Amino acid sequence: MIEESSIERLRTSIDVVDVIGSYLELKKSGANFKANCPFHGEKTPSFVVSPQKQIFHCFGCGVGGDSIKFVMEFEKLSYPEAIEKLASSYNIPLTYTKGTNSGSSDERRVLEVIQNFYKESIHKTPHALEYLQNRGITNKSIEHFGIGYVGSSASVIEKIKQNQLPLPLAADSGVIAKGERGDYYARLVDRVTFPIFNTAGAIVGFGGRTLGNHPAKYINSPQTKLFNKSRLLYGYYLAKSTIYDTKEVVVTEGYLDVIMLHQAGFTNAVATLGTALTSEHLPLLRKGEPKVTLAYDGDSAGVAAALKAAKLLSTSGFEGSVVLFPEGKDPADMVSSGNLQELRNLLKGGADLAIFVIEHIKNSYNINNPYEKQKAITEVNSYLNTLNKVVKEAYALKAAQIFNTPLAYFNQKQRAQQAPTQQAQISKNPAWEAILKSMLHNNSLIDELLDIVDFSFAKGYEQAFRNLAANNLQDPVLRGIEIDDTVPLLDEAEFKAQILQELEIYYKTKLKELLNRQDLDYKRKSFLIRKIKTDILPRIKKGELVPHESNFTI
Repeated sequence: MIEESSIERLRTSIDVVDVIGSYLELKKSGANFKANCPFHGEKTPSFVVSPQKQIFHCFGCGVGGDSIKFVMEFEKLSYPEAIEKLASSYNIPLTYTKGTNSGSSDERRVLEVIQNFYKESIHKTPHALEYLQNRGITNKSIEHFGIGYVGSSASVIEKIKQNQLPLPLAADSGVIAKGERGDYYARLVDRVTFPIFNTAGAIVGFGGRTLGNHPAKYINSPQTKLFNKSRLLYGYYLAKSTIYDTKEVVVTEGYLDVIMLHQAGFTNAVATLGTALTSEHLPLLRKGEPKVTLAYDGDSAGVAAALKAAKLLSTSGFEGSVVLFPEGKDPADMVSSGNLQELRNLLKGGADLAIFVIEHIKNSYNINNPYEKQKAITEVNSYLNTLNKVVKEAYALKAAQIFNTPLAYFNQKQRAQQAPTQQAQISKNPAWEAILKSMLHNNSLIDELLDIVDFSFAKGYEQAFRNLAANNLQDPVLRGIEIDDTVPLLDEAEFKAQILQELEIYYKTKLKELLNRQDLDYKRKSFLIRKIKTDILPRIKKGELVPHESNFTI
């Protein structure tokens, strides 16, 4: 977590007129400044900035706050991201509590140095430029996306040393790794590189496409403090303004798809990072409440990925469509071959998410056989029961039309014993209910907690925690906690104390489990026990938020 004293120092060091004036054209109006509000359309300025009070307020739409709030709203950033962006812009150092992001600025320095090195190298490497040109990527796109090249491992190590950066720090940033003999080597070698940025535009990792015969065509950075591929989307930082303006986002499967789509004017395209779309991507996708177009390959793997993503999005309340590219084509191929009108037609004519799921289920069975048809209808009903009531009723009618059956076949509710509610599945835990309620009232705590733990840490409340992070506030457990007056609301100090207590309980439980395990070899078991007793628990008792390790004994 960023220390409160550090945030206060930032607030007192920046001027609201200077901050907002870097985004908007402000005009003096008495003691204040005015502008047309950037958050709603207006012809007469009602957006007022007060240098005396260091706040802004729009009398048209009601939005208001300080400099941090403005950057959050304008840049679509979380509270910590807005603070870090302002601190970086105004060269104001931040301090972090121990056990959280305290080393991230040093790791970013490593990533920035290496990114500059990769960018310089691409222009000195003819075969890398030739590969990009053959794929149809222009020099403008190379610069816009910061595409680079990495040659030998030795050149990377040398660059790190030239900049007097510690090799262990470079390893923590994911640029290099330590071999079995203790020597360091670069993770990416002879690859075209694609820098990966967070939503605030800070570099957090890399992807690399081999130009040799390496069996792994694409490689991403490993998971680090800064890089978690399950929460990032390639190209999002460059696409987000278009996503917010158009209320549409196109999700593809690769770097080149994104680059080529942007090159062709589809600047709302993003991609997952070599992984399927997961619930951890949803908070980012939900920003701006866009319709989501899934643009996937039409092969069996692409169809399977599209089906999984369509189910995830539709059951999570997203509106959108699925586009499957035919005959082995993908967006990058269509742009490079000049088939832009065909591409536009495909992206506009995708199948509705829920319709795609229903038709896929139908096509998986021989519905001319009444027994097979019954199985298909049962599966569709199971899917429909994951949607909210209004949406379910609409698609029940569509399903009846698709199957050519009476509507009554698709208005069946799940039996309580078959689908117990989340509330019935968990035992009440007063500590976690207080934690969740506090995060409901202070969203910045969500990001701060996820810097320390993953969802599995919320034993019994994992799904509620996931839904809260995804801003799915219709979760029945969350609703119950919100209206329960017996659940206390914690301030930040109490919140930290409660998390420390939960961390202590977790590691003490792990310690008991380790003492009873017979399947671990003596050396490994002794190491883990000693680590908990002499390292982790003492740090927690001193008030340090030690990151939770869900796979501690593996």
